[in-house]
Amino acid sequence: MSETDRLKEIVVRLRAEDGCPWDKVQTHASLKPTCIEEAAEVVSGINILDQTGDPENLKEELGDLLLQVMFHAVIAEEEGLFTFEDVAKTVSEKMIRRHPHVFSGAHYASDEDRHAAWEEIKKAEKDGKEWQEPYLKAAMEEATELIERAKKRKGFV
Repeated sequence: MSETDRLKEIVVRLRAEDGCPWDKVQTHASLKPTCIEEAAEVVSGINILDQTGDPENLKEELGDLLLQVMFHAVIAEEEGLFTFEDVAKTVSEKMIRRHPHVFSGAHYASDEDRHAAWEEIKKAEKDGKEWQEPYLKAAMEEATELIERAKKRKGFV
């Protein structure tokens, strides 16, 4: 069994009827603060690695962020929306699509041309989804608020 499969089984077990009372009542919305906090802790882990050369904190924090991804994927699967495999497939397809110079033999004359192609691919991906843009602005504001609450909870303010 892969460690990814093991992680999924752990999250499913935590959310089971006889699982953890806290874990089984979580929703996508209730996990937003934890997700934002774990992402900030990954940034801290990167800083620790950069400044000390010690990778252990980054490994741990990436694991905590992966747990958040798995948690959301398990909840989505329970809701009949998508699975962790769907998430992995979606990002894999996106990376292949956005890197034709790596996966499709495309050649660009310069870094600027490659970047312009990347932007065009991203623009094409967003075509018809323009209605989603205001949600990102609101999410950035919400993330800032969640970080401020996390700072208070951890005694940094």
